[in-house]
Amino acid sequence: MTTLISPHDLARELDARSDLRVLDVRWKLGAPPGFHDYRSGHIPGAAYVDLERELAGHGAPTEGRHPLPPIDVLQAAARSWGINPGDTVVVYDDLGNQSAARAWWLLRHAGVEKVLLLDGALAAWRRAGLPLETGDALPAPGTVSLGYGGLPTLDADSAAHLARTGILLDARAAARFRGDVEPIDPRAGHIPGAISAPGGDLLDAEDCFLPVERLRAHFIRLGATDAVGVYCGSGVTAAHTAAALAIAGFTPALYPGSWSQWSNLPDRPVATGD
Repeated sequence: MTTLISPHDLARELDARSDLRVLDVRWKLGAPPGFHDYRSGHIPGAAYVDLERELAGHGAPTEGRHPLPPIDVLQAAARSWGINPGDTVVVYDDLGNQSAARAWWLLRHAGVEKVLLLDGALAAWRRAGLPLETGDALPAPGTVSLGYGGLPTLDADSAAHLARTGILLDARAAARFRGDVEPIDPRAGHIPGAISAPGGDLLDAEDCFLPVERLRAHFIRLGATDAVGVYCGSGVTAAHTAAALAIAGFTPALYPGSWSQWSNLPDRPVATGD
């Protein structure tokens, strides 16, 4: 299935179709919500998505920092964004799609079949000289019905098993994988058997995904097979790596709890170093 759309293709589709919904998913770890930036300039018609409130649940630390939201919460949000059955949804951010990929993965997992990432994100739209609008877009409420199960997922047990029997990629920075630093979570290191695969290696200098053949070669070098999974700190940037794997022709499983859950489970072992 196609995963990416270019800025010029999106602009043409916006002019030609009524079943296209665009979502602005601006978010950065530790930064204020992206709503002010959204109101200052967004792709025409794009609805703002609050990642912390609409794309994540909130529970005990043992669930991780960004567990999946309850399906009724996600469905209510998707309807507020104007999504109807059969719509094509395009998502973007201003971070090379590293936060927008959370919406891409979550909507696909919840049963929305046609979800695309704007390749190069908002920066590519601006480089193309395409227009922005300010203020709020207020789409008519949609009627989409959602249900989880569209994509493979991992829990702590199956992540541990995959690290032993297949390939489990860790999308965090290499220093966090090694356990040299850990600025957020209670323990430093990685899931034993996991392989370091920093998400920054998947983009070019303009924050576009690398070409398909380069992505596939990259993942094959890491040992990726049909049995490949991915995690990160809290399940957000892991979705970005999952998107890159999908572009490269793999069907990855994602561990939503990721390191923020694993490191809060005292009985789970931790590895350090390379």
